[in-house]
Amino acid sequence: MTRLELDHLVYAVPDLLAGVEEFAGRTGVRPVPGGSHPGGTANYLVGFGPGAYLEIIGPDPEAGPDARPRAFGLETLTTPRLAAWAVRGSDLGTRVRRARERGYDPGEVAPLSRIRPDGVRLDWVLTRRADPAEVRLVPFLIDWGRTPHPAASGLPRLGLASFAASHPDPESVRKDLAAVEAELEVTEGPEPALRAHLDTPHGPVTLS
Repeated sequence: MTRLELDHLVYAVPDLLAGVEEFAGRTGVRPVPGGSHPGGTANYLVGFGPGAYLEIIGPDPEAGPDARPRAFGLETLTTPRLAAWAVRGSDLGTRVRRARERGYDPGEVAPLSRIRPDGVRLDWVLTRRADPAEVRLVPFLIDWGRTPHPAASGLPRLGLASFAASHPDPESVRKDLAAVEAELEVTEGPEPALRAHLDTPHGPVTLS
């Protein structure tokens, strides 16, 4: 098995519509609706190319008052943050087993779905790991199977100039990245953080 490819970055925002407006103002690129997920979240998307994209995720503005969107810390999130990232591959069960043998548990493989605004249903599987961390430097794994990849659906695009992480103990993160066969530059920093530098019509923009 080869090292996995970047699938998408996850930018979590406490207010989805406000977060989209702020992003469009900063970059000059307007994200498009991706759809709603079970559990009370929804997303907007911007492409990096034919195989990768940025997901802006937040509480679904159309969800009922009892919805509690816990994904990516949204239940208590007060400011936007680059919270996670995903790498794409197949045979996730085997990949999870190999990672566990190397000392890192990516979590269980679980199915998810959402309905696009045009009514098309997207189905995929990913690894889900109970993790209290606000920012997850080790990616989750995703397999879209036969579902059309979101980045291939004509998304508005901007450039991903670089993507990296920092952590007080970079070597520990590098070991976990190697366990899931993913690559990411990790430097020493005061706290766990992800940073993406974007090329946009308004010039360079950093998400963190």
